[in-house]
Amino acid sequence: MSTFFDQQKKSFTEVPITNGKISTAEFLEASEALIKLFGSSAFTVVQNDLSGNVTKVRTRLLADPAKSETLQDLVINEKAEKQTKATQGLLWLSRGLQFTAQSLRETIDNPDKELTKTFTDGYSKTLTKYHSIVIRPVFKLAMKACPYRKDFFEKLGADQAKVNDQLKEWLEALEKIVQIIFEFFESGNYAPFDEDEADDDEAVAEPEAEDEVFEEAFELVEVEAIELETDVEAPLQTYESP
Repeated sequence: MSTFFDQQKKSFTEVPITNGKISTAEFLEASEALIKLFGSSAFTVVQNDLSGNVTKVRTRLLADPAKSETLQDLVINEKAEKQTKATQGLLWLSRGLQFTAQSLRETIDNPDKELTKTFTDGYSKTLTKYHSIVIRPVFKLAMKACPYRKDFFEKLGADQAKVNDQLKEWLEALEKIVQIIFEFFESGNYAPFDEDEADDDEAVAEPEAEDEVFEEAFELVEVEAIELETDVEAPLQTYESP
């Protein structure tokens, strides 16, 4: 019986890694497949954040494919040209993937906890330190829109044993890729335009194109939360199948 992972155009388990270098095209395809993992309309803020950064990296890949075959090549060559847009997009995309990976790891390791709890914990361990005091409430509110655990896993596939096995394999591949990317950024200091953490009184310089996305997403999440009177213990059940 088919599962969400069977239907993915590209899985992180299929992304080529050669001599520590990650294939750009396949990585982006796998990232786009991940975005479809969440169907709740109130989770738009996370989906749009990931999608916007995928676009930035792909734009660079299409503009100069010969110099962007791997993520590492893309960053190195963009730096040589004194450009940062795709590199910044990759950094924020990787942070979003790290958040997703950490949240799903919390979900797997804590089978009795709802996604609202595991994703809130995942956010607090990853993205929150990079977000300003303006952005944090938007993401925290979005966590309240996570589907019920039972509904989420049922949407991934009817054969739960198969789903669990595929999820663990997929998650391990994602975690490995995220680790490689962060180690690469740290080893070459490829993110000088970025701060390590967001001060409570100062906003981290996030991608310019995301400003309107965050505003629209905040309005969407706020309206749904008010209309449905949701809270952390009562997440939305309106999860759409991928």
